[in-house]
Parts: sequence; C-alpha cells; structure tokens
Amino acid sequence: MKIILLQDVKSLGKKGEIVEVNQGYARNFVLPKKLGVEATPKNLNDLKLKNQNDEKVAAENLAEAEKLKEELATKKITSSMKVGANGKPFGSVSSKEIAELIKQQLGIEIDKKKIVLKDPVRELGGHTIKIKLHPKVTAELLLDVTEEV
Repeated sequence: MKIILLQDVKSLGKKGEIVEVNQGYARNFVLPKKLGVEATPKNLNDLKLKNQNDEKVAAENLAEAEKLKEELATKKITSSMKVGANGKPFGSVSSKEIAELIKQQLGIEIDKKKIVLKDPVRELGGHTIKIKLHPKVTAELLLDVTEEV
C-alpha cells in the first residue's frame, strides 16, 4: 500500500515522501495516528500542488532576502560606549544590542539570532557585522562604535 507521509516517521521516511508499507501497518499504525494518508490520485495531486506552492514561497523568501542584503550593504549603524582613562572601552556591544540599533536607526526588524558574532564587539571603530538572512544569503552591515561623550 502506498502512503504519503504527513510527518517524519523514523523507520519510514520524511514528511511529504511517498512510501510503500504493508496494509496492516498502514491500517493499524500510520493512518490512525495521522502520520500519513493513502496515496490516492486526489492526495497525490494535493501533494504536488503543495510542493509547487512551497517552492514558490521559498523563491519569494530568497528574493526578499537578496533585496534586504542589497539594502543593508549601503547602510551603517552607530553605537557609543563609555571609555576609561587609558582609552579602553567599558563593556561591549552584543548581538541583542545590534538588533535594537538596526531597529532604531534603520527601521528594519532583524532577529538577534540571525546576527553572526564570534565575540561581542569590545573595541572602538568600524566593524563589519554579518547577518544570516536566509540559508543562502548573508548580508554585511557596518557598525561604527564611538566614544560616549
């Protein structure tokens, strides 16, 4: 019996795959637990339409990320830090603070988890910040850290 999986099933396959299983297994396990549906022509057509829609949405997301990357490439954000007598700054600028600065200064909402920092910024001057907008798109933004007056 052919089944279209609605969820990942450890021993069978991933969501959206069409798999062949025994009738008893399908009737007693897969179908009652709503892990899959029978591969009828209507269900196969629905799966095909869903896959086409998913591809379209993924392409739109990629295009949107590319557009935002181009926009961020020309922008710059600034932050200020207190500096001690020896010229060494107090504290650092974290990804959370960078996300807030982007929202305040550029009006663009970016999740702090998408900002890629090895370590928080602890020095004055210009820094290039990488932002992972999409699995295939990484943008760069200039962060200028100045001395607080």
